[in-house]
Amino acid sequence: VRTWSPARAGRLNSSHRACLAARFGFIYAQERLDAETLLRTYICDMETVQRIIYVAAVESFRAAKMAFWKLKLRVKETLALDHVGPEPLEVAALDYIARHKDLYDVCQSVENVICSMSVNPKLPYPPVDFCVIRTLIRELCCLAFSMQTLVPPLDIAHGVDGELFNRTMYYRSCDSDFRSPFVAYHVWPALMENGTVIVKGEVVTKS
Repeated sequence: VRTWSPARAGRLNSSHRACLAARFGFIYAQERLDAETLLRTYICDMETVQRIIYVAAVESFRAAKMAFWKLKLRVKETLALDHVGPEPLEVAALDYIARHKDLYDVCQSVENVICSMSVNPKLPYPPVDFCVIRTLIRELCCLAFSMQTLVPPLDIAHGVDGELFNRTMYYRSCDSDFRSPFVAYHVWPALMENGTVIVKGEVVTKS
């Protein structure tokens, strides 16, 4: 019989959170660059390439969170039929989804992301078939979905072009104007937990 306690759940949540945050950092350090290399074979302008990848990250988190929300509703409805504890129904649903990630239709999320990118007004059309970075999008969707099973969940910050540069949230890209206080565009989102920065993102600042 599986027992549940807040302390044990907290330790598992903390360990899982650290792993997911590390995975987010690895995608930024390696898989993002792989996607840049792929896109550079079709697009000469580096700014356009970086904007595409940033939008892919934002849309991947949006699609994964929507899919998670829908799945959690279904799981809670099913578990509520015979749920007796000891953990709350909400926790039981999160635990169930975390142990049955195969319930997540990641392929559908990837298609949704690609469709959203194709009509995004910030991206020139048609620069390239966004399917070329499908691997990156899939990894981000899977990661974002797993982050929703945490309490509290992890999410990304949504940046706005022209906002003031926030050094606690972002690094400046090496080709930035370091005298400018304004963000020209975002390269990678910051990872957040309840408004606190867990992993810094990257931006380009220009006058």
